[in-house]
Amino acid sequence: MPAQASEKPLWFRYLPFVGILVVAVLGFFALRDYLTFETLRDNREALIAFRDSHYGLTVLVFLGIYIAIVGFSLPGASIATITGGFLFGTVFGVLVNVTGATLGAVVIFLAARMGLGAALKARMDASDGLVRRIKAGIDDNQWSMLFFLRLVPVVPFFLANLIPAFLGVPIHRFVISTLLGIIPGSLVFTSIGAGLGTVFAQGATPDFGIIFEPHILLPILGLCALSVLPVVLKAVTGKKELLK
Repeated sequence: MPAQASEKPLWFRYLPFVGILVVAVLGFFALRDYLTFETLRDNREALIAFRDSHYGLTVLVFLGIYIAIVGFSLPGASIATITGGFLFGTVFGVLVNVTGATLGAVVIFLAARMGLGAALKARMDASDGLVRRIKAGIDDNQWSMLFFLRLVPVVPFFLANLIPAFLGVPIHRFVISTLLGIIPGSLVFTSIGAGLGTVFAQGATPDFGIIFEPHILLPILGLCALSVLPVVLKAVTGKKELLK
């Protein structure tokens, strides 16, 4: 059988990514009023009762929902993380949240790489001049770039999933950097969720901006600086060699 006959048609490769985009747009309009703190507050007693009666099932259902939220870039990822802390506490909540976020990120990463990612990588590899040098620079510093994307609080999570796919990052690097890089932010929001019992009792609203408090933001920025340090050192070393 000729090689061309065994190749998947172009539309088939784009189908998963297009499907995610369609679900993301529909989900934004259909779910944005439901995946909120108010929904969690109004249903907290039912959630706790279900968790106490079916703990294992609660973990599996929560993981499935979290994977779907991240994998389809649906609204409510922060609320889901807080809910994980509310249901499972800080320690186990972080484990569940990080697992769900990482698996969901892998879903959208693979969908994007199957479609646009493969084509963009091939074009960049075949290009000359500035584009080729930029691609080579990114390839030489993939670990630093990946951790930086995960640690910087202002980079949207879905963009941090798409950019590596478009640049041809290997799946193992993506998984490891995602798993480790989202732990600091997940720890912050999970701990907020773990303390929601007191917040609900006071009739207050949790402070979602706590991640920008100096005692939390500065350590995260320190990790960001460490992630780009190899890039800086390599650039400085390269300049010194050019001056010799």
